[in-house]
Amino acid sequence: MTALRSVASRRILRLALGTALCLLFSQAVAWPLSFIAPTLTLIILGLPLPPPGLKNSIVFVLAMVAPMLAGGWILLPFLEHMRSAGILLVALGLFYTFYFTARGGQPVIGTFMTIGLTVIVTVGSISSEIMMMLVQGLAVCAAVALVFVHIAHALLPDPPRPVESTPKPDAPPPDPVLAGRRALRSLAIVFPVALAFLFMSGSPAYTVVMIKVATMGQQATADHSRAMGRSLLESTLWGGVGAVIGWNVLSIWPSLMLYTLLIALAALLFGRWIFRGQALHPKSQMASYAFLTMVVILAPAVLDGAGSSGAGPAFWSRLGLFVLIAVYGTVAVRVFDAFWPGPAGDSTV
Repeated sequence: MTALRSVASRRILRLALGTALCLLFSQAVAWPLSFIAPTLTLIILGLPLPPPGLKNSIVFVLAMVAPMLAGGWILLPFLEHMRSAGILLVALGLFYTFYFTARGGQPVIGTFMTIGLTVIVTVGSISSEIMMMLVQGLAVCAAVALVFVHIAHALLPDPPRPVESTPKPDAPPPDPVLAGRRALRSLAIVFPVALAFLFMSGSPAYTVVMIKVATMGQQATADHSRAMGRSLLESTLWGGVGAVIGWNVLSIWPSLMLYTLLIALAALLFGRWIFRGQALHPKSQMASYAFLTMVVILAPAVLDGAGSSGAGPAFWSRLGLFVLIAVYGTVAVRVFDAFWPGPAGDSTV
């Protein structure tokens, strides 16, 4: 029991260290979209995964960049000249990213693919210049995030595991019909929001919103329907509370070091409900997305505050938009279940 507790404690500390160091670096350099790097770091460190090797690191970066490049070369011409066909292709692309995760694919890769596709469709459709800026910015953020993931693993490695005499058999892949239903449920959450931003002629300011929406869709592939609806609201609530507390503390004493320590403290608190023993806590989905919500609300506002007096209104408007999206996601799940009730094990807690 002590050894299991040690593994969980080390992973919690690693989550706090890696996310805080990446945020400190990204806030110090303050390049466009730099706040995305700590978000990607916490997504990877929030899972009980070994340190990614060079091959997996390249796969993670490509998982985000490839949908953006494919979207720029394939989807955007359709969205400009044959919008109905382009919208159908967007729906098919999003469905695949959710089905990939629902069928047992790595959640990190699925999340990166969804983020890349939603961002390029809703924001990069404005112009090719903005699209290339987004591709370069997100690629750099993904690379920087992986650097700090490796640093965190190097400073706080997992203790050696005891050698198992009988290896555990591989878990069977999820049922294709159930995986397809969960992927469609995720599509029902993400696609209308992406479509709304597409017709609103979004701007790079919507990037952080689309990251939240993309992770909501991936969250829907992992949780049962009713549990997922509650998890969406809880993660947004606790993430919003953490962001409000952090924002008010920083308004009293603006300091990069204090900001870094606040994020580290939040990681330690949320981490108690992310890791338990060798695996994950039952509330890991809610807690990890709550921590992500806090970072994606707070980090852009802090960057805005470095040179603008409008950071306060932008913070509160972004928080209100996140709450609205979470409420919409919960309602979308209930409506989806009403028209397509799933198996008892997938529709109940």
